[in-house]
Amino acid sequence: MLMPKRTKFRKMHKGRIRGEAKGGTELSFGKFGLKALSSERVNSRQIEAARRVVSRTMKRQGKLWIRIFPDLPVTSKAIGVRQGKGKGAVDYWACRVKPGRVIFELDGVPADIAEKALTAAAYKLPVKCKFVARREFE
Repeated sequence: MLMPKRTKFRKMHKGRIRGEAKGGTELSFGKFGLKALSSERVNSRQIEAARRVVSRTMKRQGKLWIRIFPDLPVTSKAIGVRQGKGKGAVDYWACRVKPGRVIFELDGVPADIAEKALTAAAYKLPVKCKFVARREFE
């Protein structure tokens, strides 16, 4: 599971996810990618589930880059606990994903296998995604 080694503060405010992604909107490493079309929080379990689907579909050939990292601590209180008494304990780690952000990149596999792997990974994520390729491979 992905999580930071250490953070400056243990807990964070929820915040809102507004606007388009400022960076990470172009393919930097691979020839094929999975780009987010909507905004949502993606937790570390969802990233890991998508990664496993991609590696299985590619039969562990080629290279995969994960372009997002869960650095947002999401807290929750236990069921049945009354209101008040402070903020709950950290439950899981998440990443805020904005529209236009490249989530995964692939290289070293044919286009049809890459598209199959990344569309299968998109089913595991809570954001709407689309398959993208570099200009020369479209």
